[in-house]
Amino acid sequence: MVLKNDKAGEEMSAIEILSWPFQKSTIDQMNNQEEFLNYPVIYILNGKREAYIGETVQFKTRMKNHMKSRKNVNEINLIKHDEFHRSATFHLETKLINYFLGDEKFTLQNKSKTASDFTHNYYNKPHYDQYIFQELWRKLHERDLVDNNLHTIENKDIFKLSPYKELTLEQIDLKEKVLEFCSKHVQSTDAEYGNLLVVEGEAGVGKSVVLSSIFNTIQELAAEKSSDFSDTENYLVVNHEEMYKTYKGIAMRVKHLKAKYFAKPTPLINRLQKEDKKADIIFVDEAHLLLTKQDTYNNFYGENQLEELLKLAKVVVIIYDQDQVLKLKSLWGEGILEKLKKKSTHHEEYLLTNQFRMQANDDVINWINNFKQKKLTSLPIDENYDLKIFNSLEAMHEEIKNKNEEFGLSRVVSTFDYLHKKDGNTYYVEESNGTYKMPWNTTSSKFTWAEKPETINEAGSIYTIQGFDLNYVGVVLGPSVQYDAAKDKLVIDTSKYMDKGAYTGMDGIEDVELAKERIVLNSINVLMKRGIKGLYIYASDEALREKLLRYQKLI
Repeated sequence: MVLKNDKAGEEMSAIEILSWPFQKSTIDQMNNQEEFLNYPVIYILNGKREAYIGETVQFKTRMKNHMKSRKNVNEINLIKHDEFHRSATFHLETKLINYFLGDEKFTLQNKSKTASDFTHNYYNKPHYDQYIFQELWRKLHERDLVDNNLHTIENKDIFKLSPYKELTLEQIDLKEKVLEFCSKHVQSTDAEYGNLLVVEGEAGVGKSVVLSSIFNTIQELAAEKSSDFSDTENYLVVNHEEMYKTYKGIAMRVKHLKAKYFAKPTPLINRLQKEDKKADIIFVDEAHLLLTKQDTYNNFYGENQLEELLKLAKVVVIIYDQDQVLKLKSLWGEGILEKLKKKSTHHEEYLLTNQFRMQANDDVINWINNFKQKKLTSLPIDENYDLKIFNSLEAMHEEIKNKNEEFGLSRVVSTFDYLHKKDGNTYYVEESNGTYKMPWNTTSSKFTWAEKPETINEAGSIYTIQGFDLNYVGVVLGPSVQYDAAKDKLVIDTSKYMDKGAYTGMDGIEDVELAKERIVLNSINVLMKRGIKGLYIYASDEALREKLLRYQKLI
């Protein structure tokens, strides 16, 4: 069989998949003259619920080794191609592991040592990465080894946060530094406060992806007797319900990860205090969401969750962005984090800088950052990123639905301004003239908001979308975001921002109004930086909408 590479007009040989029972007799009967026995190949070992993916140039020997230890598999699937070489199989193995995780048909037995954090460039890599991998995935579909198409998987949060993801050189450098920091301090004698590593970076620089990879590696090493991390008790903490669901979903699909080691901060703090014990390492994603004040309603009785975690672990590693704080009770004053660094036994810092989510140029990023500082400037031009202002909510929603049909994972989100628009148990985001409305801020106990197909007809909030990607995002700037034409400046009316929970915890804040304004602007910053391919904006304030539309006409 010969396939045609439609893009290049080149002929290429086909992927072949050979299957046998996972039995010693199968391997023993293989003819040693078989070409694939001494040739780069990929293989999948699978049972009813579990699978292992590997690559080798010594297939028969590798299978004999698996026979000695591999459990819960009953089938061997060998993948061969005339154009395979070691660089290609090494790369495709890692890619398959990530896509199998996102497919969610099997629980993976693979460890991070199998997948590579980084695969080097090699001749004609895009050919293998796209055409050969697509053909391979089609063949796996035919054999019922996978359930979903590539496009569906690529839009899943569990895929985007996969602990097997290939990392950039900057991310690999960070991972190595974190592992070194943890190794150095995890055996330290108990002190009142543990050691602290602070990783900072704005929205979209890939902080959570690195953390997922690091935690996966640490948990693997914890099971190895010869490791510095042997028998350590480690946790990944996130104070965000949607992110928590995603991490738990990953734990369900990676055999050596256990759901009990993923936690929300308050329950973990209370449990460790009750048991009077210390964890070894605690990783905190979205640490800017940790409480900086007592919150007895939610059973937190300390004064700062990070401080309590530092008392309860030998090592604490936090992912932090001061521009993503969304509540006054999580407000980090300039001195709070510095004081905790000084209290820690030892502390280090690392800054991630490269933007990975938004496929936008620096002018677009700077435009959003200026908006975050209440500065309105002319709309930038970027041929590869779709930044557009809309005159109506309905028109923006229609365009988002079109993009969702074409690319998937495109949604409308809104500032937290619509709590007063109530119809039974449903809140609505409304167009300024009341002619068009969308259900707002629904939640599910099982699925993340954007992954539910029906939410294309809804508007999400900061709490349903923070930390996640969308292909295209349509942002509704509600009544709290206004334009003062006389002063030619952006104005935030904090009284119209309806997230009352965001304003609790005012005690000790010197300028409450300024702090409230910062909370609103932070939420806008997070919403505007969700879109990979494009950002659409509808402003309910007429003056702001007209100002932005005038800027758009100048392009």
